[in-house]
Amino acid sequence: MAIVLRVPGVDGLTEAVGVLREWQYDDAPMQLHPGDLGWFWRFGAEATAAAVRTWSRDGRILAVGLLDGDELLRLTIAPDAQRDEELARQLVEDITEPERGVLIAGTAYVEAPMGALVQDLLFEDGWNTDEPWTPLRRDLTQPVEDPGVRIEVIGPERAHVQTAVLRASFDRSTFTNERWHAMAAGVPYADARCLVAYDDRGHAVAAVTVWSAGPGKPGLLEPMGVHREHRGHGHGRAITLAAAAALGELGSSSAIVCTPSSNAGAVATYRSAGFQRLPEVRDRRRDARHT
Repeated sequence: MAIVLRVPGVDGLTEAVGVLREWQYDDAPMQLHPGDLGWFWRFGAEATAAAVRTWSRDGRILAVGLLDGDELLRLTIAPDAQRDEELARQLVEDITEPERGVLIAGTAYVEAPMGALVQDLLFEDGWNTDEPWTPLRRDLTQPVEDPGVRIEVIGPERAHVQTAVLRASFDRSTFTNERWHAMAAGVPYADARCLVAYDDRGHAVAAVTVWSAGPGKPGLLEPMGVHREHRGHGHGRAITLAAAAALGELGSSSAIVCTPSSNAGAVATYRSAGFQRLPEVRDRRRDARHT
């Protein structure tokens, strides 16, 4: 059977999230997580569906991609299909031909599991390696230490607290209350929690969203931010510990996160919260061709 590329539509998002849940396992290469779709869902179900691509054979989804803007395809592949040559060659063909509607013709990036055959084939096709990212993982089979600050689980009536902290954490953040509610209406949010940390003066100083992929599977932190006016006081470590504890309560086997290797402060924060640094990963990059 041929490999079929699809844009699943809103009705197909539940199936895409479901296969992403199935594909998560401890010690897997860093890959697209259902929480990545959950975080993207802040733009609404229709926008999320328009950004998702699936590749199937004989009715079974073998790969799922998320177009994070026009230039970046975040791609993952079923564990038993990572070295499937027919699939890998079809993925490369669809990725490299702009008319397929996967990526634009100019500079483009593909995030895919390290060790997957598609990485090798993209390299052979002239795609270079981009800047390194550092994945980190914390095992959750042992109890997580107390974060030492007050932690609030954010519900719909308190969404404004988390959105304000995240806007104060990221210079270009567009996370509004409306986008929080859109995110919370998404399929992946059923297994997610939003947390805010407070300092001893009652200021909201850090926030995180955690995404479970189901019991016994790794859960994801995305995003985590510390208010720019309250940095340097250990609040990043505190909210990260709270995130790990929340994932443990949701049944996750481990907590995972990935940050640019150049962001030494973020790497240090996660390590201080008991996360182990894993081997770096790199996207594939194709530079725009000038004629």
